Amino acid sequence: MESAFGRGGRQVIPRPATARAGGPAPWAALPEPRRRPIGAARVAEAVRSHHHALRGAERVVVDGIPDPGAPAAVLVPVFEEDGEARVVLTRRAAHLRSHRGEVSFPGGRLEEGESPERGALREAAEEVGLDPAGIELVGRLSKLGTVSSGTTITPVVALLPGRPALAANPTEVEHVFDAALSDLADPACFREERWAIPGRGDDFPVWFFELGDDTIWGATARMLVELLRLVLSV
Repeated sequence: MESAFGRGGRQVIPRPATARAGGPAPWAALPEPRRRPIGAARVAEAVRSHHHALRGAERVVVDGIPDPGAPAAVLVPVFEEDGEARVVLTRRAAHLRSHRGEVSFPGGRLEEGESPERGALREAAEEVGLDPAGIELVGRLSKLGTVSSGTTITPVVALLPGRPALAANPTEVEHVFDAALSDLADPACFREERWAIPGRGDDFPVWFFELGDDTIWGATARMLVELLRLVLSV
């Protein structure tokens, strides 16, 4: 939907009336050679080392409330093509009860006793037909809590051996696509807004990536911001 801040595709972004523009991308000051190209090996090294720590408000969880619900996991699938690391994303089906049309990584709630890695791979197989053969699990990003889905999400980063053959499960996914991390690292692709926390006098950052006809925001955007900060060392 169109707004004073940007597009949202067919999804509904619950932007409060008090929302205001925020700051630039954390990597906006980097010269282009630092942002492009980004290869898969660079991503794997950054995630494995995980030496970078986000600070203060940048670690505020989605909706401003930590660890509110059931454990869930998403897979952040990365493959390299023409020297560029690309991430696999999905657009959620329009008939779902929640998060209709939103861009996300494949994933969902964990089954009893299931690890985030096993659950993320299972969900990716169910949602987009991702074959686990040859996949290298690299590491986890920080957990994110979201009230809207009642879950605490663990992102699991995985390297794929090449461009995968995928097929959207229409019961959950409308469209499967991929994006180069270096394109997401273009400062022109990124936007920050500040949203007020209900009942409190402060606000928190909400991040957006404008990508073609899709807007990436919410938990998925937060995962991408952390991944890019790790890779770009900012």
